[in-house]
Amino acid sequence: MTGITPQAQLQELRASIDNIDAALIHMLAERFRCTKAVGVLKATHGLPPADPAREQTQIARLRRLADEAHLDPDFAEKFLNFIIREVIRHHEMLAAEHNGASDKTTSA
Repeated sequence: MTGITPQAQLQELRASIDNIDAALIHMLAERFRCTKAVGVLKATHGLPPADPAREQTQIARLRRLADEAHLDPDFAEKFLNFIIREVIRHHEMLAAEHNGASDKTTSA
């Protein structure tokens, strides 16, 4: 008998989950700070918001990492695709904002 109750074990596990969730949020925030900088760079230089070749490379890379970590690669791909869609949406908004700003400066 370990002397620790199931309720105490549950509380410890949930505390760990809460810490991991907080770390995930902070990591996603940092990732989006970086992808915003990429979006600004793309918008400034007229590059397309999406890069399908890069996306495919990243999906393959994350599937490999997931497999090595004993995480379902299909889940990892779905998660990355969700993030990629959001990043592209942000890049499209930045491109539209940049084009709108360019139109205003060229018409003045």
